[in-house]
Amino acid sequence: MKTHKALIVYLVVCFWSVVLKAEVVETRDIDYMIADDYLDGRDLLDIYMPEDAKKVPVIVFLHGGALLYGDKTYGKEIAASLVASGVGLVSANYRLSPDHAHPSHVRDAAAATAWVINNIAAYGGDPANVFVAGHSAGAYLAALLAVDRSLMEEHNLSQSAVKGTVLISPFLYVEETAPDRIASNPATKSIWGEQKEDWLKASVTGFIGPNINNILVIYADGDDLWRKEQNERFVQDLKSEGNFNVTAAEVRNRTHTTIISKVLEQDDQVGDLIFSFVTKLKK
Repeated sequence: MKTHKALIVYLVVCFWSVVLKAEVVETRDIDYMIADDYLDGRDLLDIYMPEDAKKVPVIVFLHGGALLYGDKTYGKEIAASLVASGVGLVSANYRLSPDHAHPSHVRDAAAATAWVINNIAAYGGDPANVFVAGHSAGAYLAALLAVDRSLMEEHNLSQSAVKGTVLISPFLYVEETAPDRIASNPATKSIWGEQKEDWLKASVTGFIGPNINNILVIYADGDDLWRKEQNERFVQDLKSEGNFNVTAAEVRNRTHTTIISKVLEQDDQVGDLIFSFVTKLKK
């Protein structure tokens, strides 16, 4: 039985390796912050597009890592999943703590998103159908882009320039998350500081209001209870302000990590959820 299962896993990996090589056009290490020169390539992004792409919808993906680690390579598997369905993906680096504090991370996320909107047509993407997604800390950044209009306005773009937002297992209410994280990892102090007023400024809490729509929140059945509660509460808080195109979905048989790392497995639900969300909203 173990040999049989191992063979199946091997065949699945081989299949997706062929798909990735045959159908995905990769363009790596594009500098989205020409005016700046970040260390360690934190201002670079990678583009994954279908072959012969013409005006396909595109997702800007922001990696997880607690705002302390991680990079754009974290988006490679989800790119393979979505490109096979005809959706492009751009995976972006951003500055990390402890060297940089909030709002550096989310301002970089906004800059990467603006670059995609302004330039993705040259790679076969549709600038009228640009979505933002992220996992964990990256999903927190994507949530801020969805609720804080000033971030895209810094790039002379309106909130409507982003067609929709997909949040995969984010944390959201920093005033609740920061104390626990600081207690377990002192390096977290470098992200939002140690004062409650600063945590509130970095949270979604102060930005929740009307006219924030087209948001899909996905979380794992194996996520921590506090995270699942925040995800569901965020959706309800937005709905209470009259935002009705905001939904949450729980993915079965996944943890906080495997909800992303297993997107190429046969029982994946994340890719289908994202594809349906994009298809419903694209012009």
